[in-house]
Amino acid sequence: MDAGNITNAAIGGRTGGEPAGSPHGDHAAALRFITCGSVDDGKSTLIGRLLVDSRAVLQDQLASVSRSGATDLALLTDGLSAEREQGITIDVAYRYFTTPARKFIIGDAPGHEQYTRNMVTAASSADAAVVLVDATKLKWQNPGLELLPQTRRHTLLANLLRVPAIVFAVNKLDAVEDATVAFANIRGALEQFTRAAGVQARGIVPVSALEGWNVVDARAGWCGYSGPSLLSLLEQLDVTPAETDEAFSFPVQWVEKFSSSSDTSQGRRVFWGRVATGLVQPGQQVTILPGGQVAKVVQVLDHARQPTSVPARHSAGIVLDREVDISRGDWLLAPGAFAPSRNVSATVAWLDDEPLVAGRVYWALHGHRWVKAKVQRIVHKLDVNTLAEQDADHLEPNAIGHVELALQESLATLPHARSRALGALVLVDTATHKTSGAVLVR
Repeated sequence: MDAGNITNAAIGGRTGGEPAGSPHGDHAAALRFITCGSVDDGKSTLIGRLLVDSRAVLQDQLASVSRSGATDLALLTDGLSAEREQGITIDVAYRYFTTPARKFIIGDAPGHEQYTRNMVTAASSADAAVVLVDATKLKWQNPGLELLPQTRRHTLLANLLRVPAIVFAVNKLDAVEDATVAFANIRGALEQFTRAAGVQARGIVPVSALEGWNVVDARAGWCGYSGPSLLSLLEQLDVTPAETDEAFSFPVQWVEKFSSSSDTSQGRRVFWGRVATGLVQPGQQVTILPGGQVAKVVQVLDHARQPTSVPARHSAGIVLDREVDISRGDWLLAPGAFAPSRNVSATVAWLDDEPLVAGRVYWALHGHRWVKAKVQRIVHKLDVNTLAEQDADHLEPNAIGHVELALQESLATLPHARSRALGALVLVDTATHKTSGAVLVR
């Protein structure tokens, strides 16, 4: 996946906004969630089951994914020819469905290690992550069983990317001899792992995606579980709240030189983009990064070009009181609220096939701004099995580590734990233009 694709999700941002004024916890807003986990855990089949049992699939669609008289639910999301030929998920496929309780946007993320960057893309804008665990791949008879590395890695990545809700779905319990024992032991291993990793799981649900057990309709008492079905649990989750409590920040995406609505813009340029944090309204002062000039907002237009104030996560057109040299990639910021810096200490999820080593130079993308970034030092890497921090001189593909970056130009960042919008960057290889790493400011 190239940088253009991964930045459409704007690591830590969103590809779409809720209606203006949607509060945290508004279940009328669509919940964006992904399925992730190890390869062949049944992610595509689970999504197919959700679509079929919630009656979001037409009969002709079902007929098109039938093989030898049997319906292959995974084909409802595995749309690429390579995916159908190999029986694996390669790219993220999005599907939409609605229940009487709410709307959903599902991202089917691949489980193969080599496609981890695609999973990171989907997770960066998700409200929830459903991590599938295949009971048949584990020594489920053992109370001290080991989870698969990719289960751990995807859980850690979702947690690092601040996906608000992580739910575990223990799948294929219909294929083990004693589903109750298997679920109890796997749930114990998941609880031990999440405690050690500092992950707050919203639920651990036993399911059979193939049979449809406990996916949409609850199977009372199955596996000794008395909680809600997976869909019922998802219906209860909140959407990610907009970062309206932070100071105003706005990455300029497009400059309209001569507005067709000259009656509102007074012939001045309109700077379009999506408000990252805070609120923009007429009369407030802004500082331009990197220029440092100060101007006043005289007009704010919404996506329909109507004058209004616009909160975080919504598109806006901003007109300033004077002509200032501003172009795509520049930022409009609340004066004095940020301390731009050329040094960044960050957690990196390394996605490139080539290892990360100190001294390498990459392009770093923050909002719509590109700057050169040099890897000053690799502080440590994280062992996904033991969760221990290890000394390292490189990060291999799919590794997670702590690095220090030196930027060619200053950026206004916040810790990712505080702001998904301002605390995330993407590293891109200067030669191949491949997405190399997801950077989360510490």
